Amino acid sequence: MPPPVPAVRRMSAVGSRLNPEKFLGQDFQQLHKDFCSNRARYLDSTFPPNESSIGPGLLSPEDMKKVEWIRPTKMMSDPYLIVDGESRFDFAQGDLGNCWFLCAIGAITSQSEIMDQIIPAGQSFTKDYAGIFHFRFWRFGKWIDVVIDDKLPTIDGDLIFVHCKTRNEFWPALLEKAYAKVCGSYADMGGGFVSEALADFTGGVHMTLFPEYEELPEMWRLMYGASQYSSIMGCGTPRGETSANTVLPNGIVEGHAYTVTKVTKLKVRGQKVRLVRVLNPWGRGEWVGDWSDNSPLWKSVSSEDRAKWLGSKNDGEFWMSLEDFCSSFVSVDICCLTPAFLDGSSPESWTTNKYEGCWDERTAGGSMENKQSFWMNPQYQVKIPALQEEEEEEPRPNLQVSLMQKPDNRHRRLVRHRHIGFCVFTVSEPPPPHPEKMKDQKVFPASFFSSNAPVTRSQRSSDTREVMQSFRMKPGRYLIVPFTSTPKDTTSFILTVYLKRE
Repeated sequence: MPPPVPAVRRMSAVGSRLNPEKFLGQDFQQLHKDFCSNRARYLDSTFPPNESSIGPGLLSPEDMKKVEWIRPTKMMSDPYLIVDGESRFDFAQGDLGNCWFLCAIGAITSQSEIMDQIIPAGQSFTKDYAGIFHFRFWRFGKWIDVVIDDKLPTIDGDLIFVHCKTRNEFWPALLEKAYAKVCGSYADMGGGFVSEALADFTGGVHMTLFPEYEELPEMWRLMYGASQYSSIMGCGTPRGETSANTVLPNGIVEGHAYTVTKVTKLKVRGQKVRLVRVLNPWGRGEWVGDWSDNSPLWKSVSSEDRAKWLGSKNDGEFWMSLEDFCSSFVSVDICCLTPAFLDGSSPESWTTNKYEGCWDERTAGGSMENKQSFWMNPQYQVKIPALQEEEEEEPRPNLQVSLMQKPDNRHRRLVRHRHIGFCVFTVSEPPPPHPEKMKDQKVFPASFFSSNAPVTRSQRSSDTREVMQSFRMKPGRYLIVPFTSTPKDTTSFILTVYLKRE
């Protein structure tokens, strides 16, 4: 059992942004060099151009027989990876229920630093072309470099899945293929949470807001504040009576993920109006209420603001008031490279500490309801410093905790997520050696937890990939105990602790 150690341990350099881990052991640089030398075209045996890479249940047997995997150089004479830079308007969703993934792409296209990390430079269909490309994602605490060949699934010459509106531009289709490889197949990308894709594109801090339970001023503070820190945001609508993506009379699609592309305030008749701009990854279909493209409310805005912000095309992007936004969407995911957006501080004022751990037969003690075994869970100790801050009406968070469980299956659709959560306790001193353990293993025993209630905890245990929450804590020493709801429910996890400092 890991002792409750101070939060100072770091992960190794392999898997960092500058030194990503080679996914499945494939070395892009070496493979590219070899195939260029042989003047050959790369074919990826780990994600072959056949039914296994598309996956089960995605296409009908009849359509599967029609699938032909074609390289862009065979589709047209002048393919490009990127044409005039990446844009949120470049692509449209194909025959795959991965709007959660595509809305995350729409969010990151305006962030050049993130795009440069995901799509390494120096790739093209002309110079040193060998039919091989690579992309980078953040997965479970580390960056990975994913190699693919450029054969794409088509039917009758048309791309089946995501496609560019500029027909000779292929970065979205190749990026989607690389992510499908990570997930196990294209079918494994079906259905998901925006927060999952945002994390995999950035490795950043994220939080999920639920407009139904948040006051409008707090929603605005967090969303507007996040927009000032180049955060990326997505949102989701409630499911309807069926699983179909029904388009409501107001233009909003049920059970659908959207990208938040802008949060701003406009002056209307001397008053500030809070507006949110939203993008449908379908590339069409828009809100038709107040502040939509054809809304008469735009006539009350200055000609300068109207020219700057108002669109007129049915490109899937539209404006809404904050009030209408909160009435239409049930969740908002915010992702930022640092937690600074939580309190409006500088990124340098937060520290990040990551731990890799696991719940095994000896350390999966279950939730606090399991009084005799809860103490067996991994224990991590952190110290929150005193800060010299001005008095605030509503104190801002100084602790953010993320608990992410690792997958137990190569295929995303087959992963079983446990119900996970964490508790935070106040401790006054390091724990004594436990008599039943080795002398160097110091853990707080069952008696500590039977006589001490947690000072806070994750809102609830959840069977999602990640549980993350922010807190405002008094200075002092704390113990974080991650758990699975059921004892002996084994899996690996990553605990990330973000601490505010001076």
